[in-house]
Amino acid sequence: MGIASRWHRATRIQANTGQPVLRRLRACLGAHTAWHWPAAAALSWVACWALWQCFDRGAAGAAAACVGGVLLAALHRQRWRQLMVALGAPAMLLLNASASAAWPAWVWLLALLLLLVLYPLQGWRDAPWYPTPLHALQALPSVVRLPAAAKILDAGCGAGHGLAALRLAYPQAQLQGIEASHLLGLLARLRCPGAKLHRGDLWEQSWSELDMVYVFQRPESMAPLAHKAAVELADGAWFVSLDFPVPGVAHHAKLDTGTRHALWVYRADLLRQSLKTGAGASIRE
Repeated sequence: MGIASRWHRATRIQANTGQPVLRRLRACLGAHTAWHWPAAAALSWVACWALWQCFDRGAAGAAAACVGGVLLAALHRQRWRQLMVALGAPAMLLLNASASAAWPAWVWLLALLLLLVLYPLQGWRDAPWYPTPLHALQALPSVVRLPAAAKILDAGCGAGHGLAALRLAYPQAQLQGIEASHLLGLLARLRCPGAKLHRGDLWEQSWSELDMVYVFQRPESMAPLAHKAAVELADGAWFVSLDFPVPGVAHHAKLDTGTRHALWVYRADLLRQSLKTGAGASIRE
């Protein structure tokens, strides 16, 4: 279904329910593949740049770019995403003013290459860098009791913050991490020398021999991650997510981490059952 079709469908919903225009825009744009994060941010910044160019890079163009950024930011639900989109235009204008058109082109090319090293294109469908607070997983062993040599994977381990938190929670476990970024993977190796690190795509890795998979991804990734966990994890294994629950699926436990993040715990066999039945009730709160 294209954007135009989604808009007409959202318009019919508006007529029946009084749904606000902003929510309609979110419904029709947010579900379109071109608006998956962070592509949505990149497209928004390009739109702001185009507005600036239309006004010959003058004061009116700067104002139009900033206003456009605020309007585009309103299409996003998460506050941090709204801030990133809204601040894009002011950041562009500040960089342009500081450069004064005197920086050589290779400086911008170098910045792009550094971004690709830190965040390769294959990782754009996954989360940006979400560091796990060091003590965020300390309550997990009270609910999930694992054998001493349990195999635990941090799927999308970034710079190793999640692995460090897992080491505090399960000191004897065999920790594994997978990360697409060369640079972040190197930092993870330095932070967690005892963990087994792989560079690659978390979606291609088999989870069949793992006792637990831990993720700190983005909301859009939770449904496909839960499906992968339900298909590949063995009975008795665990799927754990920081901050973002699996939508419409029963959780085994929701734990307070002592931070602004909640910890969502799912048992693989119950996760499979919930995905089949569509049950949404909590098993333990």
